[in-house]
Amino acid sequence: MNPVSIIARKRDGGELSAGEIEAFVAGFTRGDVHDYQASALLMAIYLRGMTDDETAALTDAMLHSGTTLVWPDGSPPQVDKHSTGGIGDKTSLVLAPLLACCGVQVPMVSGRGLGPTGGTLDKLESIPGFRTDLSIDEIHRIVDRVGCVITGASAEIAPADRKLYALRDVTGTVASIPLITASIMSKKLAEGLDALTLDVKHGSGAFMKSLDDARRLANSLVETGRRMNVATTALLTDMHQPLGAMAGNAVEVDECVTLLEGESDGELRALTLALGAELLVSAGVDDSAEEAECRLADEIASGRAYEKLREMVAAQGGDLDAAREVAPASAVESPQAGYVAHIDSEQLGLAIIELGGGRKRQGDPIDHAVGLKMLVRIGDRVEQGQPLVGLFERQAHPLARRMTLEAFQFSDEPVAPPNLIEERIGP
Repeated sequence: MNPVSIIARKRDGGELSAGEIEAFVAGFTRGDVHDYQASALLMAIYLRGMTDDETAALTDAMLHSGTTLVWPDGSPPQVDKHSTGGIGDKTSLVLAPLLACCGVQVPMVSGRGLGPTGGTLDKLESIPGFRTDLSIDEIHRIVDRVGCVITGASAEIAPADRKLYALRDVTGTVASIPLITASIMSKKLAEGLDALTLDVKHGSGAFMKSLDDARRLANSLVETGRRMNVATTALLTDMHQPLGAMAGNAVEVDECVTLLEGESDGELRALTLALGAELLVSAGVDDSAEEAECRLADEIASGRAYEKLREMVAAQGGDLDAAREVAPASAVESPQAGYVAHIDSEQLGLAIIELGGGRKRQGDPIDHAVGLKMLVRIGDRVEQGQPLVGLFERQAHPLARRMTLEAFQFSDEPVAPPNLIEERIGP
């Protein structure tokens, strides 16, 4: 394998074979291919793109660069969900225990906050004692006993992705659909899944700002899953405003607990049920989405899903009953009357980072107690002085308050709210 010839062929728009891609990725993982050579190939891929065959081959090479989870014969179907990220996106915390009540198992490997978007692991770490650094053996034991787990990726899972992403982050090659696809799917398929659904978000608080870009990514993810023999579907969902009421860490956990206690309704519940239904149908548990959503709703109403969350948290060292600190709240008020026409969700995510609820640099500590509560939605009529957002802040933070206020735009005319689920992609 000659790295230079592989780089040159992709630079000139040629198609790489599966063998060439596998050899390059394996060489880079071992250290035989240098960082500067991998960076050159990443830039060539960014500029020239990849075919579906190439994307699947890259995913497969990254997947097999490390350990994959293997489940015993006769195990329940293994399923998972991946979200491309957004503000207030907390469905994983509800979905994993909910699905584990329905005859499937959920070996969920999740991540931390990236840019303005929150991370599932950061949210869960607001629960005292909760561990997100489980070993492969611990993942197997907890999934077998509880039915679900949410943990970070161990060093053994897709190490090529970890090395390649570090280069993408500093070479301006993050926003490449083939590279995004291979990164997501290599980690998810390492879980040994039978079914996967993707929550691909679009809007001001998503990495994919436009619906067209989100659709292209979703099609790439679903096609790659199909080629890897995993039942895969995707929902294109709204991120023009935060999902649910809360955004932050402890406050999002509290919102999820309230939902599983059967005491809340709205967009978070609706999206969680829709994503769960995709997986139950793909795994063959239910014949239709309607049947699956009824099953999931029953598990919430019975209290079984809440008890499953408690069981999972305890298995990972956490105490769901222990107090989760939440900072004092103060209102950000509307400067005018009118209809809420636009919310810059990314700006709200950055405001949370200013409060300390996210990271400006890798390794920064997180204040789990801060965040915000959405008090209005796009399309709502508001009056001057009406609270728009409740800020959970340790002390008055003028910059975060200004950023929050500047995230809102108003109209004198009525505004239609966005669709929560815009489109489904899959068989």
